Amino acid sequence: MSAVRRIARPLLAATFVTGGLDSYRHPAPRAKMAAPVIAKIPPQLGLPDDPELLVRINGAAMAGAGTLLALGKLPRLSALVLAATVVPTTLAGHRFWEVKDPTARKQQQLHFMKNLGLLGGVLLAVVDTDGRPGLTWRARRANRDLHRTAHLASKEAKHAKRAAKREAKLAVRQVASALPFD
Repeated sequence: MSAVRRIARPLLAATFVTGGLDSYRHPAPRAKMAAPVIAKIPPQLGLPDDPELLVRINGAAMAGAGTLLALGKLPRLSALVLAATVVPTTLAGHRFWEVKDPTARKQQQLHFMKNLGLLGGVLLAVVDTDGRPGLTWRARRANRDLHRTAHLASKEAKHAKRAAKREAKLAVRQVASALPFD
């Protein structure tokens, strides 16, 4: 892992770990803010309608995935989980367009934009292959290697066929020349 990744991942994860732990320990204020958004979630999604429980689940996911990202364990997966947690957090907690007070509105807009920046950071972490080829590249490479191997095997089979034909002709000539003619 490069030095930049060793420093950047924990820095990016720190906000999620601290915010996630706080959400898990003290869900009431966030649950109050999230309640109107949660009420709009269709029951077909199968999510509980308890705002405090959803805030705790989101907080636990943030803290867990943030810790994994900071430690460099399953970084792409943990970054994907963080991306999935920051979206509802931002939409439920920082609806600046609904705030009437200009100062509070500006503060909520600032937090909204900060969360968008965090979302951008974790999305970059999702696609970061740590210098190793990604699955798409590996699949294309394996496909190309398979085609190359098949093509070479086909050429070798043609050469072997021609060589066998020549050997058969030579064997027939040798047998024919060894036979006495009357």
